[in-house]
Parts: sequence; C-alpha cells; structure tokens
Amino acid sequence: MPSESHGKSVRVDRRAFTRAVAAASVAAALPGRALQAAVFSGPSRTSAAETAVTEFYQSLSGDQKKVICLPFGNAKRTRISANWHITDPILGDDFFSDKQREMVGRIVRGLCSEEGYERIDRQMEEDAGGLPEFSVALFGNPEDAEKPFEFVLTGRHLTLRADGNTVDRAAFGGPIVYGHDQGEPVAADNIYYYQTQQTDAVFRSLTEQQAAQALLEKAPAEAAVQLQGEKGKFPGISVSRLSADQKALVEKTLKVLLAPYRTEDTSEVMDILKASGGLDSLNMAFYQQGDLSGDKTWDIWRVEGPSFVWHYRGAPHVHAYINIGGAKG
Repeated sequence: MPSESHGKSVRVDRRAFTRAVAAASVAAALPGRALQAAVFSGPSRTSAAETAVTEFYQSLSGDQKKVICLPFGNAKRTRISANWHITDPILGDDFFSDKQREMVGRIVRGLCSEEGYERIDRQMEEDAGGLPEFSVALFGNPEDAEKPFEFVLTGRHLTLRADGNTVDRAAFGGPIVYGHDQGEPVAADNIYYYQTQQTDAVFRSLTEQQAAQALLEKAPAEAAVQLQGEKGKFPGISVSRLSADQKALVEKTLKVLLAPYRTEDTSEVMDILKASGGLDSLNMAFYQQGDLSGDKTWDIWRVEGPSFVWHYRGAPHVHAYINIGGAKG
C-alpha cells in the first residue's frame, strides 16, 4: 500500500526506474558462499553500495543535505521499525533528481545478492508501490575517511543500511528489518515463507523432549532484539545440545536466512558468530502463538545468541528484525 503523501510529488515510471537501476548496476553477492569458520572481511568504503553512497552524497545540494543528512550520533540512526521514514521526502518526490534515484537503486542492489534483490524489489513494489515510495538518510559524511558514516533506507517493511564497515561491531551496519504483507493471512503466500519452511525442518528433526524445550507459548516483542552478550538468557533449545545432523540443518538454515544479502555482510555475520562461540552459542525457539493455518508449522520463530538475534514474526504477515554484532575475531 503506498505511503501517505509527503508533500507535492512527481511520480516516476517505476518500470523504467527499475530497468535503469538494473542497467546501471552489477549484481553483488554471487551464490555459493560457504559458512566456514574462517576470518572474513566485511564491506569497505569502496564496496559497490558504499561507492554509490559517496556518489549520492556528492550529488546533494546544500538544501537537500539540510533535510536528509544528519549527525552520526543522531538517535534516529539506531531506531528500528517495520514501517517508518527517517526523513520526510520519498524518492518519488521532485525533491530528488532522476540521477539520484538511480544512485539509490544501485545502493540497494549492491546490498543484496542477485536473488535477494529480486525478492526485495518485489516486496517494495507489493507493500509500498516500489522504491520511489521509500526514504533515505545519511548519517555522518562518507567522504571523511576518519569517521564513521551510514546510509539508511526506510519505508514499509524494509530497513537497509550501508556503512562501509565503519560502524564498529555491527553486521549490516546495525539492526535491519524486512517483511511482506501477502494480503490474506495465508503464510504460504508470503515471499519469505521459504524461511519458515527451513526452520520447520529443524523443528521436525527434534526429538519429543527437544521439541518440548524448543516450543514456547508466547513470543517476545518483535522489536526486542537487543544483544545480550555472553551473560544473556536465550529462549528455546541450545544448538549445542543438538546432534551433528541437526546442527547441519541449523547451519543450512543460516545460509537460507542470509542468502538475500551481499557476501561482504554475510561474511561479517559469520565472523561475528564465530567470535562469540559459533553455532553452539545459538538457541532456536518456536512459538505456538500465531499459527496461521493451525498446521503446527510455527509462523513465529527466533534464533538468538550472545551476538545474534533473528526474530521472525510471520503472523498475520511477516515482520522480521535482525541484530547481529559483537567483538570480532
């Protein structure tokens, strides 16, 4: 559903806009990455998305900077919501030029894998009317090599960040959000239902005793994704208590969850996870609350550890909150 009016606007042809973005972009994060216990590098200031961020910043007029450029320490940088705009102008407004819209399109594409971009592009179109209905903000100055910066895109069911790995101990630059409203509350119609099918494979592998520990009645608040560190208490069953075959399913699940994003970010995720204890540091929880079809394929689930939170609320439609960070190895 399109966002509310943000003032006088000139709408762009969304199909032409998408074609222009695709023609100007190089797909990032090719498939086939492995979840290996090794040292990974995160993104940099010269990664594809961050290069486009700098280009976008350089294109801004003084008046534009007054509206969408904020100090790095501004509290809005770390706020998360499934539906909000950090700044008022949306990309479809005449506040932005066609060239600037194309730059933002390249940033979004650069933050995704090829498959992930197609899925996120579809979600933006179906939930909001396309990328022109989203807003952007720049925290800090990407041209200042001595200080951190962050580009953030927000709107309905999507928050994406590009920080060139300048935000310390934060995969993806900080918490991110994705979602999808399939209309009727039928879980299988949601474009992210494949993730629930994958977590369900883990649940189906559990013994009766393990399942009793993993299945809980009521889920925590969807946006409650603060990192707890080593002394935290995590819901569900510890992966450390699973068999080798079950752990392999958990590892496959992480690959599925991370697949929509660029290799540089997912590599940083695995680096952070390794440093905090690897797979064995995680817990998995499934919630009886919100079982849409009454089929016991649990539509709300959570993967959490000292440096990792992935909360997926699939009922009545998807809101997913991700926060991954901590000391790197």
